[in-house]
Amino acid sequence: MPLPDDPTPALLHRLNENIMALGCAVEEIGIWIDQRGSTEVSNQINEHLKVLENNSDAIAELLVDLIARWKPEVEEDPED
Repeated sequence: MPLPDDPTPALLHRLNENIMALGCAVEEIGIWIDQRGSTEVSNQINEHLKVLENNSDAIAELLVDLIARWKPEVEEDPED
């Protein structure tokens, strides 16, 4: 897939997707750890996941706002 002239919006979207995917993976690992009896570690993982959860809506809203405000750079024709 060719890159757009300014990949900023696509980059921000992909970074957010990666953060969410990592959060889901860590949550699954935390569940697995809890099932094996290490509730202290599981509780610590859940505390960190709460930070991701608490910030996720704000991050999504800010990304939407940034992308809506994004204006591609216009290259000037040197002959003008």
